[in-house]
Amino acid sequence: MGAMVGAAFAAGRIEQLESWALSLDWKRVVGLVDIGLRGSVFKGDRLLNLYQGQFVQCLFSELSVPFAAVATDLATGREVWLRDGSVSDAVRASCTVPGLFRPVLREGQYLIDGSVVNPVPVSLCRAMGAQIVIAVDLGSHRARRFPLDDRQPPNPRSPRRGFLTSLRSPPDPPVRRLPSMADTLLGAIDIMQERIADARLVGEPPDVLLAPDLEQFGPFEYHRAALSIAAGRQMVTKMLPNLEKALAL
Repeated sequence: MGAMVGAAFAAGRIEQLESWALSLDWKRVVGLVDIGLRGSVFKGDRLLNLYQGQFVQCLFSELSVPFAAVATDLATGREVWLRDGSVSDAVRASCTVPGLFRPVLREGQYLIDGSVVNPVPVSLCRAMGAQIVIAVDLGSHRARRFPLDDRQPPNPRSPRRGFLTSLRSPPDPPVRRLPSMADTLLGAIDIMQERIADARLVGEPPDVLLAPDLEQFGPFEYHRAALSIAAGRQMVTKMLPNLEKALAL
């Protein structure tokens, strides 16, 4: 998601991306899902082709704002900084969540999501010459979606009904919903990314870290863009004194 938003901003298309996201409903989100047969659960072609056609279709050299995306070499595990060639191809590689979307073949490398090795790439910003780094962490410290204590408390009932119920056989224990394949993959990836981000941010801290509250959002809930944008604005408002202090240095 960072690559998609960052590229749109660097290309001067962030308002168009926001308008499109706000126009999504559940049916349109489902229409963007294309089932994969080899190497992934989803192909990702519909979503990324739409992004390429409507928002960013240019070279890095044509951007008005410096931009780079992070990917991971699937063969070596090496962090790859994408800073030249097609912007949309770089975004596609950086968005390829392992197991969910197909790896991208680029210059002889199969690339997957950069957050596998560097979820909050402060180091890349420093290497590009940024004097002030304002980082956004969308994955850390989120509540797990399938806790062990997710049973709902019993509904209050009258003493008479409780007595009659006790004369019957005990009710079956509640059955928890089994996480889907996508929920399992994304949940595991979230846990790994959180640990990696925590470790890397200790050695590579940004000047300001924004971590909006996204506990209420699940995977593929792009149709809830208005709520997630509001969560981002709320975090910026909360951290405004820190931002002003950092930018005043």
